[in-house]
Amino acid sequence: MPAEWEKQQCVLMSFPHEETDWAKGDEADLKAALSPFIRIAQAIAYGEAVYIICKDKEKIASMFCSTRNLTFIELPTNDTWIRDYGYISIIEDSEKKLLDFRFNGWGGKFEAALDNAVNSALHKKGYMGTTALEAVNFVLEGGSVESDGEGTILSTSTCLCNPNRNGGLRKSEVERILQTQLGATRVLWLDHGYLAGDDTDSHIDTLARFVNKETIAYVQCLDREDEHYEALSKMEAQLKTFTQTNGEPYRLVALPMCEAKFDKEGNRLPATYANFLISNDALVYPTYNDVNDAKVGEIFKALFPGREIIPVNCLKLIEEGGSLHCSTMQIAR
Repeated sequence: MPAEWEKQQCVLMSFPHEETDWAKGDEADLKAALSPFIRIAQAIAYGEAVYIICKDKEKIASMFCSTRNLTFIELPTNDTWIRDYGYISIIEDSEKKLLDFRFNGWGGKFEAALDNAVNSALHKKGYMGTTALEAVNFVLEGGSVESDGEGTILSTSTCLCNPNRNGGLRKSEVERILQTQLGATRVLWLDHGYLAGDDTDSHIDTLARFVNKETIAYVQCLDREDEHYEALSKMEAQLKTFTQTNGEPYRLVALPMCEAKFDKEGNRLPATYANFLISNDALVYPTYNDVNDAKVGEIFKALFPGREIIPVNCLKLIEEGGSLHCSTMQIAR
């Protein structure tokens, strides 16, 4: 499984429409939801192709000032979080292959039949060319695995070993699947860390991310009064025990915890700076009208000196439980 910083053919996105939770029966709410998706697509399209899955391609295309590098594809969907139901790219015998894992709505929490059918439908339409597609009878979401491109997979036991995914497999059983399907030579398991309001059972892309093969960026909580303090402190301590394949410890870069964000009912929302996307030419990261937005931008400038650093306000996205990385899926070149 290639690392995200390796060259990409394109990025997939899936836009909100009237039959998703984003609409909530209100045209104004749907329009507000589309705004961050448009900004994310534009940020990526400066450097590579973006395939936008949508209900009405003419309507969505008309919302862009420029459609350069954008392709609009009409397919039915339940939701927008294509990170978790889109293809996972692998390189096998020097050839790219696309894997279509099963998606069950994060453990049966949401209807997902349409989302689960997107990969096969997209392939039949010819958008992936002659790239081989393999269906895998195993529930695995793209947001639940991080790859360093050299055989190391970073993940969380609370997600991949959850009974609501594949019946509650042991770590060793999951590792065998990841070895067979993703070419994993080892799996680094995080057993701690969560975000309030997150429906994914602690996806790794909300907590800790490979920046390069020697560096992991992670969410750090320093406020002892915050509900996340204990779990994220334990996660930080566990990260410090991880070593690279050469035995050296990883360089760990702390991303600040967002100030608490809440919906209209007072429920805390899963705001996280770890949900960034590495594209061919840019690092696109989420902001939340937060005191730490600019600070995180400076951290990313230091981590990605060869890429443009592009912030996108994602407050609207976290109202539906996801953020920037969740709304995209890169296809390897």
